[in-house]
Amino acid sequence: MRVTFLGTGTSQGVPLIGCPCAVCNSADPRDNRLRCSVWIETEHASIVIDSGPDFRYQMLRAGVKKLDAIVFTHGHKDHVAGMDDIRPYNFFTKKAVGVYATEETQEALRREFSYIFTNPTYPGIPQIDLHTINASDPFTVAGVEFVPIRTLHYKMEVLGFRIGPFTYITDANYIAPEELQKVDGSEALVLNALRHEEHVSHFTLSQAIEVAAGSGAKDAYFTHISHQLGLHEEVERTLPSGMHLAYDGLVLNF
Repeated sequence: MRVTFLGTGTSQGVPLIGCPCAVCNSADPRDNRLRCSVWIETEHASIVIDSGPDFRYQMLRAGVKKLDAIVFTHGHKDHVAGMDDIRPYNFFTKKAVGVYATEETQEALRREFSYIFTNPTYPGIPQIDLHTINASDPFTVAGVEFVPIRTLHYKMEVLGFRIGPFTYITDANYIAPEELQKVDGSEALVLNALRHEEHVSHFTLSQAIEVAAGSGAKDAYFTHISHQLGLHEEVERTLPSGMHLAYDGLVLNF
């Protein structure tokens, strides 16, 4: 299995529009962060987790020629806004793209993309094959098993996923002990680490380090990063052994 980080930035991305700070004006490409998403490849499957506003460019930049499914963590705009851009995959494959989401997230998709769900439909709209995630039950996408991990994003439930040796959790500031147990034994845990200062709905870097240290995962990679966290190179040097800042284009092989 191969995992590519398509985006590692927070909801507004990095650089932030109009911001004069050192991070937003950095020449280090690792400080340029699109909205959060990962691409999972196996021998037979091509799956993306979340399709934010940068989805089209992320697919072009990573060279994603085939897309079997999108799996959604939750319905916030920075995680769903790009779903319309699956249309070329529909055109070239003559198939619908699988969409996996909880009922709550499906409500957000229906609001955002009401024209997909109207009847009658019309030519050229995205073609999706909608599947409902039960947050308590594992499910299979194109032959790949996903184990949901329930987290809280302030008061909103957001799903992380354990996919074999890989665990992906974004937009969280609380993980119950019984849910964190699902991470144990992962070769790599991806976890959000927004900034240093407290935030109402995201882990800070120090909180993410603490969660990762107690997770039982071999290595940790932090994502959903704000420009407020600091320069990639400087922050990376401060992290404990086995912990890293993820960056756009980073590839993990399992």
